[in-house]
Amino acid sequence: MYNEKQGDSEVNKLKAKILIVEDEKDIADIMILYLKKDGVETLWCDTGEKGLDAVSEQVFDLIVLDINLPGMDGFETLRKIRQKSQIPVIIVSARQEDVDMILGFGTGADDYVTKPFSPSVLTARIRAHLRRKEDSGNEADHVFSFGKFKLDSNKQILSHDGKNINLSPREMDLLIFLVLNPGKAFSQEELYKKIWGNNFGDLSTVSVHIRRLRKKLGEDSSLPRFIKTRYGFGYYFQEDNVS
Repeated sequence: MYNEKQGDSEVNKLKAKILIVEDEKDIADIMILYLKKDGVETLWCDTGEKGLDAVSEQVFDLIVLDINLPGMDGFETLRKIRQKSQIPVIIVSARQEDVDMILGFGTGADDYVTKPFSPSVLTARIRAHLRRKEDSGNEADHVFSFGKFKLDSNKQILSHDGKNINLSPREMDLLIFLVLNPGKAFSQEELYKKIWGNNFGDLSTVSVHIRRLRKKLGEDSSLPRFIKTRYGFGYYFQEDNVS
């Protein structure tokens, strides 16, 4: 376990602290080096077990998690993290199969980066997640109701009949964005840029999160009530349902 504290920079204004769970030291060192340039404080663990211990003992703004770890793999590590926290998690993996990406998002990942990757691309995604987290804390209070659901966009809480529903940070960001723009359709490209903060990446991320949101809202995918598809345009939230 290696702890590296950095100096001042634009990202440091976010008071960012990142946990890196990666068994390959060379790759971890590269991540730490690039994050150091942005003034980010990092903690490196080389196993999932050590990563879970770190999450229990310290507070982090984001986790970069490798899938191919010795002992407990990244998917199981992520499942256990999600039992304790909704902290943003970026998966890093040498696996490029769609099933692994879908499993990662299904387990609660917020982003997915495949190896080999450009360190500058990874740090750009990290910066986007950190800035989005900071921006969400500056939102005015907004409480929206649709059906038996209530969404507090400031506290980032979704409830149904008074019972809270567990959403990942990106699921919450996506739902809030759609609810704040009722009736307006957004393409996968637009949603990827606005929610994930990138012009690049796998757009299937968007459709995976839409499916997960619909499921958690109890939607019939063939005839959704809230999150609808306007063919040729994109996804939108039915404005008649928002109050």
